[in-house]
Amino acid sequence: MNQYVRLSWESIKHRKVRSWLTMLGIFVGIASIVALISLGQGMSNVVNEQFEMMGVDKIMIMPGQNLQSMGLAGEVLSEDDVEFIEKIKGVKLVAPMLYKTVRLKYKDQMEFGFVIGLPTDESMDIIMSMGNFNIENGRKLEKKDKNKAMVGCRHTNGDLFDKKVRIGDKIYAEDQGYTVVGSMECIGSKPDDGQIYIPLDSARDLLNEQTKIDAMYVQVKDGFNPSEVAETIKKKMRKDRDLEKGEENFNIQTSEQLMESFGVILGVVQAVLIGIAAISLLVGGIGIMNIMYTSVLERTKEIGVMKAVGARNKDIMMIFLIESGMMGLGGGAIGVVIGIAIGKFIESIAAKTGYVFLKITFDPGLIIGALAFSFVVGALSGLLPARRAAKLKPVDALRY
Repeated sequence: MNQYVRLSWESIKHRKVRSWLTMLGIFVGIASIVALISLGQGMSNVVNEQFEMMGVDKIMIMPGQNLQSMGLAGEVLSEDDVEFIEKIKGVKLVAPMLYKTVRLKYKDQMEFGFVIGLPTDESMDIIMSMGNFNIENGRKLEKKDKNKAMVGCRHTNGDLFDKKVRIGDKIYAEDQGYTVVGSMECIGSKPDDGQIYIPLDSARDLLNEQTKIDAMYVQVKDGFNPSEVAETIKKKMRKDRDLEKGEENFNIQTSEQLMESFGVILGVVQAVLIGIAAISLLVGGIGIMNIMYTSVLERTKEIGVMKAVGARNKDIMMIFLIESGMMGLGGGAIGVVIGIAIGKFIESIAAKTGYVFLKITFDPGLIIGALAFSFVVGALSGLLPARRAAKLKPVDALRY
C-alpha cells in the first residue's frame, strides 16, 4: 500500500499545475458545503437557545391566518379578545402589545424606528422573555409610569444617533417626549435594537389606537399542555367570531410550533444552498475523471513496463484509484480550510454590523465527513480510467 501511495504522489507532483486545476472544483464545492452547513447549524443553535430561554409554556396570537398575513386590513385583535382569552381554562396571563414604525428624534436628529407599547403589570415579563429583552441599565417600566421609555442598545451605544442616549434623557416619538428610564441589552438585530418601549396606555395615545392589539402573548398555567390550551383558544375564538374551521382571521402558535417553523425554513434554505454547492463537487468529479483519462493515455508505455515486470491488473488499478482519491482528498482539505475561513469572515462581518445572532458552529463530524466525501468523490471519478488502465495489454502498451 505504501508503494501505491508513493507512486500516486509522485504522479501528482509531476503534474502540479494540472493537479491544482483538477482539484479546483472539489475544494470550491467542499468549501461551500462546510461554510453553509456551519452557518446553518450556528443559526439553528442560536434560534434553539432563544426558544429555550423563552420557555415552552408560551403561546403567541397574531391577526391574520399566518405570520405572513398578520396586520392586514380588517384582521385585528382587540382588548375584548384579551379579556375573552383571560377567562379560558389553563390561561395564566395574557400580555397584549402595540407596535408601529414612527419618527424618533433625539438632540435634533431624526431617525425611524419601532415603538412598542407594553403592559406595565406582571404580564410584561412574558413579552420580555419571548423577545429576549433584558435590562442592561436603569429599570423596567412600572404601572405609575407615563411618558417613560426603555430604549434598545443602538440608542445607548451611539449607533442610531450621533450622541448616545442616557438614562434620564428625553427621546421623542412623533413629537411626544418620553423620559428614558431603562436601556436594553443588545439582541443582535438592528431593527430590534433600535426600538423604544413605552407603556401600553401611552402607546394608545401616541398611535391613536384605543382598542386595537397587534399581538398577544399567553402564558399557560402549570400542569396544562400548551398545545391543548392553544387549540382550546382557537376553537373558542372561532366560535366567538362565528368562523368556520380554516377561515380563522387570527393565528395561534405555541413556542414549540414556532421553533419547528423556523427549523423547517432554515432546513429548506440550507438544502437549496447545499444543492447548489453540490454542483461544484459534480464538476470537480468530472474534472478528475477527465484528467485521469488523460493520465492513462500519457502513461500507457509506463503501464506496459509495469505489467511487463510483473504488475498485476489490481496493482495498476489501485495506483490510479489512489491517485484520484488523493486529488479528491487534497481538494477537500483545502476546501475545509477555505470553508472555515469563509464562515469566520461572515461571522465577523455580521458581528460588526450588529447581527450577533449569526454565529458559526464547526462540527468535527462535518469536517471528517467532508474529507471522507471528497476522497470518495475523487476515487469514484477515477474508477473508470483506472479500469481502462488495468485492462491494457502489456504488448499493446509498450508499442504505444
